[in-house]
Amino acid sequence: MLGDAPLVAMIPAADVARAKAYYTDTLGLELKDAGPHGELTFVCGGTEFGIYETPSGGQAAHTLASFEVSDLNAEMAGLRGKGVVFEDYDMPGLKTVDGVVEDEGMRAAWFKDCEGNVLCLHQRTAG
Repeated sequence: MLGDAPLVAMIPAADVARAKAYYTDTLGLELKDAGPHGELTFVCGGTEFGIYETPSGGQAAHTLASFEVSDLNAEMAGLRGKGVVFEDYDMPGLKTVDGVVEDEGMRAAWFKDCEGNVLCLHQRTAG
């Protein structure tokens, strides 16, 4: 039934204007549309995702979205240059070194957006 329907992720924001500036200026994403109620639609890698305003924006403690990149180190360097801080984790099954976890077939790094939402960069590796 839904196998042919495009999936659009929705990211909550306590302040949509602040989120709009962050996602366009800091992350360099293309704003496709701003709806009549302040909701935003961004285009990223041929897909779309939305941002909507809600008082509960930024309260989820888990990853809301992950960007698949071809060069994790280069993407991290570029984002760090724009003030993005990558999270460090040390828990069973997940330990980062300089913000990066390496696992079989994958490297990943997490950061929080301006609203406190957890986002990820991941790179597939041979293995």
